[in-house]
Amino acid sequence: MTTILVVEDEPAISKAVVDNLEFEGYSTLAAFDGTTGLQMATTQEVDLILLDIMLPGMNGYDLCRRLREGGRLTPVIMLTAKGEEVDKVLGLELGADDYITKPVGVRELLARVKAVLRRSHGPQMPESDSAVLTIGAARVDFDSYETTVDGESVHLSPKAYGVLKLLWQRRGKAVSRSEILQEVWGYDVYPTTRTVDNHVAELRAALEDETPGPQHLLTVHGVGYKLVVNDDRESTSS
Repeated sequence: MTTILVVEDEPAISKAVVDNLEFEGYSTLAAFDGTTGLQMATTQEVDLILLDIMLPGMNGYDLCRRLREGGRLTPVIMLTAKGEEVDKVLGLELGADDYITKPVGVRELLARVKAVLRRSHGPQMPESDSAVLTIGAARVDFDSYETTVDGESVHLSPKAYGVLKLLWQRRGKAVSRSEILQEVWGYDVYPTTRTVDNHVAELRAALEDETPGPQHLLTVHGVGYKLVVNDDRESTSS
């Protein structure tokens, strides 16, 4: 059974969310402060976290940051009364998978939960493809979310894995920024494409060697990016 952790300090809102999730057949856990929420998120088997931002003990931003820095890939939906664009961007940059502004209707909340759960493992690799990608001295294992360069472990953020996985699935073909946002983040409309550029820069810094200009993660000007490896290599401006 899918288990959802609700981290919300207002008892009435927490109860309403928990009741509706359980009515839909989900198992739930509830925490009323950030410190307890972090403890439960790291010690319990949780499939999704509904996370308020304004929490006692530890706010939702810090909780999400701690989870991602610790390598936890559990999907996070931030549920908050704050609706400014900068707040949404910050939450998503920290590794949240969705951002819902309260008050939110039950149908929308459940739809967002289902959507995030569906894409929680990112774009799926074709069955004929290996789950391990080799780029020069870099080796990326999408099953274990482990990356090494020259045998040394390298940290990549969860969304960076998602971006790379999509580009690997479409290797040799240009993928637009908007398509990357839709497939990896699940947004039809997103406040800025800067997030895609930031994650590609993260991937380049970790995986590309020091030759002038990227050799594998290439920019397709006016479109987006593409991944070129081995025999797929083409002469494309970076």
